[in-house]
Amino acid sequence: MGQKEKLIDRFKRLPKDFTFDELTSLLVYLGFEQDNKGKTSGSRVLFRRYDGLLIMLHKPHPGHIVKWYALKQILDYLRKNDIIDYE
Repeated sequence: MGQKEKLIDRFKRLPKDFTFDELTSLLVYLGFEQDNKGKTSGSRVLFRRYDGLLIMLHKPHPGHIVKWYALKQILDYLRKNDIIDYE
């Protein structure tokens, strides 16, 4: 199992210590590009995919750990759009 597959497997388990950098790496691996939505976006970050899928979330602060509910929403969205399997 490669590094990216291990990251996907870790993400599916919804760990309490999943970082924003890990999430960014995962989404880039899945075909998304990060966009900060302009100068006034603050901590909002948009991830766009070539097929039109969008994921918008807030960068965690002051820490770097993504909230569990945000991970769950992203996982559900990725599964619903057949990007990650239900395994």
